[in-house]
Amino acid sequence: MSAIDVRCERVSKRYHVRRRRPGAGRPARLFGGRAPEAEFWALRDVSFQVGRGETLGIVGRNGAGKSTLLKLLGGITAPTEGEITLAGRISAMIEVGSGFHPELTGRENIFLSGSILGMRRREIAARLDSIADFSGVAAFLDTPVKQYSSGMYVRLGFAIAAHLEADILLVDEVLAVGDAEFQGRCMRRIQELKRRGTTMVLVSHDLGAIEQLSDRAVLLDGGRLTATGSAQDIVSTYQRMVSGPGVVLDTETDTDAAGAPVRISRLTLTDADGRPLLAATAGAPLIARVAMVLNTERPATVRLSFYDFNRGTLVTELAGEVAPERSPHGGGVELQFVMPKLLLAPGSYTLGVTATPAGAPRPTAWRFGRTTLYVQGEGSGGVFAQPFECRVSPVERVGAATIQS
Repeated sequence: MSAIDVRCERVSKRYHVRRRRPGAGRPARLFGGRAPEAEFWALRDVSFQVGRGETLGIVGRNGAGKSTLLKLLGGITAPTEGEITLAGRISAMIEVGSGFHPELTGRENIFLSGSILGMRRREIAARLDSIADFSGVAAFLDTPVKQYSSGMYVRLGFAIAAHLEADILLVDEVLAVGDAEFQGRCMRRIQELKRRGTTMVLVSHDLGAIEQLSDRAVLLDGGRLTATGSAQDIVSTYQRMVSGPGVVLDTETDTDAAGAPVRISRLTLTDADGRPLLAATAGAPLIARVAMVLNTERPATVRLSFYDFNRGTLVTELAGEVAPERSPHGGGVELQFVMPKLLLAPGSYTLGVTATPAGAPRPTAWRFGRTTLYVQGEGSGGVFAQPFECRVSPVERVGAATIQS
């Protein structure tokens, strides 16, 4: 069994919340008294462990206790009950940039952050150029950070946390900071750290990122850990929970019942060499791999849809057909959508898949909201990165006519 880097044992966190007395127009403390307090348990009896090199995703509604848990792991606050054990140096992407000293320059804050992690000055200096280039604030590195824009502030904070040497990395809702170009860089960096064996605990409302980055996941609800398992299963459980009782979800889990004509088990994105990715480059090759099972003698039409992540509008759709004879091993088959050049403009997209057996009036298998793609590259806005070249030629104007020389 691999070593355990993070261990939580029956961890609880209690806060005292002041409330107004019934019928009181103002809190009692304004009149020299003290407003009554009520107990609020942000976490109750949470236990889990994370193995060395493993990525654990944390899923839950707003207010479920996800950020509170990361703050406890990061030592920002202490648990009321229970015990947390960490093995190794820890770096936290929690409210990135919140630990900066506003009067210090970007360079000085980099060294300050590194020293807090216990790094030597020469170790920090060796990573200085990489941090500056990644954050995009190299030209302002000797400017006090109080003069930075909010975007520059957050980008530098993320770059510091992602580049300073740490054994355990805590990530809280910062995978979508900045513009599309920076989002792509963030995803690539997280994947690189994962390949290097960094232990990570990841919180995000981006279910696609959770499912694609996490080895396992846990579900928090009302401060309690209610489920643990594979990232795919936990995302399915969470989607069922937030949709309410009686709602049929558009995910592959809801069509996994025995005898379903088509089941979609997985959608993964890779580069031309088969390496999984979350961030792609406009104009570069991209392969979408759809793993599915056919329990029917009829062929099925599979549609891959790209939606704008923020607006939810359909951007483009690809379609292919798979026949039962192409899936000899128990009905399993992988359908690949090979795109020689990705022509989407830089931005954030979510992907969905549907499968419709021949003759069926509507799709019988769905998968939506669980695969995210961040597209990097140069672009001037819009939806598509239309390839073009700009040519300039001298001309002569003769009377009312224009003649190209």
